[in-house]
Amino acid sequence: MAETEEVSNKQIIFRDYVSGPLKETDMVARIGTIGLKVPEGSTGVVVKNLYLSCDPYMVNRMRKSEGSYSQSYTPGSPIAGYGVARVLDSRHPKFKKGDLVWGTTGWEEYSLIDAPETLFKIENTDVPLSYYTGILGMPGMTAYAGFYEVCSPKKGEYVFISAASGAVGQLVGQFAKILGCFVVGTAGTKEKVDLLKNKLGFDGAFNYKEESDLVAALKRYFPDGIDIYFENVGGKMLDAVLVNMRPHGRIAVCGMISQYNLSQHEGVHNLFNVIAKRIRMEGFVVFEYHHLYQKLLDTILLHIKEGKIVYLEDIVEGLENGPAALVGLFSGRNVGKQVVVVARE
Repeated sequence: MAETEEVSNKQIIFRDYVSGPLKETDMVARIGTIGLKVPEGSTGVVVKNLYLSCDPYMVNRMRKSEGSYSQSYTPGSPIAGYGVARVLDSRHPKFKKGDLVWGTTGWEEYSLIDAPETLFKIENTDVPLSYYTGILGMPGMTAYAGFYEVCSPKKGEYVFISAASGAVGQLVGQFAKILGCFVVGTAGTKEKVDLLKNKLGFDGAFNYKEESDLVAALKRYFPDGIDIYFENVGGKMLDAVLVNMRPHGRIAVCGMISQYNLSQHEGVHNLFNVIAKRIRMEGFVVFEYHHLYQKLLDTILLHIKEGKIVYLEDIVEGLENGPAALVGLFSGRNVGKQVVVVARE
């Protein structure tokens, strides 16, 4: 193929900054073109995207914000997120044609990645490649770092996880069970609650939508209190948890999905418990723990091989269906890790 030859490139374009709830119409499909050779003078790679990850943090990049840990998207450009891809051409010494990689890429069929240093090369292909958007990718790293590094868990402790059937929550719960903790999760449908108890091995689970008093619901499952709370939702759930924490409890603040689509964020009223119970509450971002990736990989691949971990995926076919899948995260439409298949090669 000549170096100047271009091919068509289906893309999902970010229209403009979002102020209210995310809608499918905030994104639009467009056909562009791309050269499949890395330009002279670049140290980048050109990749064919195979699987894309839908993650709640992406809506924050669709807002015009300052001081965030992730840069806002540029209106009129393709949105970006974590994905799995195959290298078609490379001018970077770390990668060669044919390599499989995971990391940040565009929501498009092909991408030119100018700074591929943040990509991870995929060496183990004995598992589904889509796992590198989840259990072996960013969500897996998030669960691993948040639970083991931020929460400092001990065998026998009482662990509560919100959004427990999601990409991160389902892993935290299973890590906690492997360690020997008592684990309860919450989700928004009976189907998800049943999955937590019957497939993922949680000791208990409840549908938060059916509870008129979250403080009482948590007291029912944790009569002696909560040692570790893995926070994914924020708002009223966080307020109820603070009342139910045990002295010297730990809260890993991973996300607050209940707040992402609100123009006015809800306040938290029970923060005095942080003082009274000497609670350590810590936010974290996954890229600060990338140095632990090999440790995560070794641990999880062994757990998968030994059948100690189950991983749930919700797979949507076709890049054009990506916007609906992303929006669906905020109504709980997905069951497990939401993945968009761009190409199966």
